[in-house]
Amino acid sequence: MFASRLAGILALVALLGLFLFPTATIARNFSGAGTLWLFPRGIMDLSGFPPEKLPDLGLTGTLLWVLAVSLVLTLVAAWRRQSWLWIAGLISLLLGLACAWAFSNSLSPLIQELVANNVPKRRIPYLTGGINLGILFPIVAGLTALVCGLTASPTWVHRFERFRGVLIPFVSILLSIVVGSIVVLLVQAVPADPSIKLDFAHQWTGKLDLLWFVYSTLFSPLTNINDMFQSLMLATPLIFAGLAVAFAFRTGLFNIGAPGQLVMGSIFAMLVGVYAPLPGWLLAPAGVLAAAFGGALWGFIPGFLKARFGSSEVINTIMLNYVAAGIFVLMLGSNTLPFFGKEYPLPFKAPGFEAKSYPLQEGARLQPLAGMLGLDQPGAALSWAPLLGLILFTLLYLLVRHRYRVLFAATAGVVLTVLLWGTLRIPLDNTVGSHLNTSFFIALVCAWLFAIVMWRTTTGYELRAVGLSPKAAEYGGINVAKNTILAMTIAGGLAGLCGTHYVLGGALDEYVLKQSLPTNVGFDGITIALLGQNTPAGVVVSSILFGVLDTGGLYVDQRLDALNRDIVTLLKALIVLFIAAQGFLSRKITSPPPAVLVKDLEKKEGQA
Repeated sequence: MFASRLAGILALVALLGLFLFPTATIARNFSGAGTLWLFPRGIMDLSGFPPEKLPDLGLTGTLLWVLAVSLVLTLVAAWRRQSWLWIAGLISLLLGLACAWAFSNSLSPLIQELVANNVPKRRIPYLTGGINLGILFPIVAGLTALVCGLTASPTWVHRFERFRGVLIPFVSILLSIVVGSIVVLLVQAVPADPSIKLDFAHQWTGKLDLLWFVYSTLFSPLTNINDMFQSLMLATPLIFAGLAVAFAFRTGLFNIGAPGQLVMGSIFAMLVGVYAPLPGWLLAPAGVLAAAFGGALWGFIPGFLKARFGSSEVINTIMLNYVAAGIFVLMLGSNTLPFFGKEYPLPFKAPGFEAKSYPLQEGARLQPLAGMLGLDQPGAALSWAPLLGLILFTLLYLLVRHRYRVLFAATAGVVLTVLLWGTLRIPLDNTVGSHLNTSFFIALVCAWLFAIVMWRTTTGYELRAVGLSPKAAEYGGINVAKNTILAMTIAGGLAGLCGTHYVLGGALDEYVLKQSLPTNVGFDGITIALLGQNTPAGVVVSSILFGVLDTGGLYVDQRLDALNRDIVTLLKALIVLFIAAQGFLSRKITSPPPAVLVKDLEKKEGQA
């Protein structure tokens, strides 16, 4: 019942949106004002300087009329709860994608003509064009109707149950976007040329286009290889910090000491990278282990204090953050240490005014991924084979039911990647310059080990048991004190591995330890863990999402006068707020009782 209503409401909104929302953007200037296509009314220009030529929109218009009929059928199927709702949704989804393709294809001849005339790409207006809300909503409505229609089948219901844990974060993100949209509409005026008189129609269309422009800009790094590398670079320390907090949460502990553990991990990584007398091929692995050890040591202390004396790990980790900050400033703030009237030399700070360490030895440096993949060279090309291999792995993992499905799916993904590596290569317009380094893969390995340890080992079972109920775990023969210390030590080690990114990976623009180390990333780990529902996969996805938003926020700040990067901070805060409120969803939705129990209750009610 609920699924049919939801599909029907979205189909109705999409149907109205075809005629009331901006359908597509033909071109947009730097300040965000665009030349818009409104189906079937025609062109509305807000920029003041529309392109000289307009695309041929005949095919797209025809497909939109067919899409309108399909949405009507979807609405009827949802209203009457017909079994063919999923078919109508699938047709609407495909037609929506076809409309997006047709519009993009209509811009291609205009772009190619200007390219052939040697016009610089930054001056080609059609490159900023694309779909708008009028096409987006039918795609979303079709996908929703498809999923809601499939829920009529018990087989698909069982498959969708595996994604119930994603429901709260997904709804929380949607709610944050809705509230953020209200803030955007109140703060930012319609971006338009001053010569254009904004009547009601222009205001309505301009406000809707403004929302699309803001959020499409925030997520625009997903469509650009340079921005995507930048987003992954920002996401790498978030993965480490999120895993550190999530691991502690899973064991019933609140690790708020990730900033201090990050600092200590960075210090230990620097000490090994600068001073360790090791062969070059051993320096990088030793630096990674040193970073983990520094963070683990700083996590062990509050774990031991809680296990031995019962003191709060929250207070202890907060205080240790200040201790780590003091050590950090002491090492890099000066070349001397005053002590009882005497000054002693310190060997850590490099000469000069800037508070930073000496450069790392060459062998201790983690190489940038762009250089390893050859993307920093002129004429470089990007292969889509790894992405297709990952998609195949995901589909097989979700659809195959076998004890060796992981091995089977991974093998198929690797084989597909190898076969298509040389064929699906797209030339890059610009070389990729990014500080994204191999610490990103270390973060992914840590997420994988998190999942293995926590759900595939006896130690993980004991840790989760302690987290769920310490007294029950102790009654069952589990050593609560040992597992408390172990949990905080592992969590600290994960946070300490941020040092591999900032110090060994040169993410601070140099292969040194700087006093500008962004320790606030440790606190961001709390948000990442909450959004990721304390799961390793959720932490990775949430970190990448935040990396994309942080990168896209720079472009919003550049192009709109009343909005800046604070819109990203607002969205993050709203996400945490709505997750804390469980997305305002009923427990019947988020944690429904088992089907057997429901049947028993219904049987008892019938007998009564």
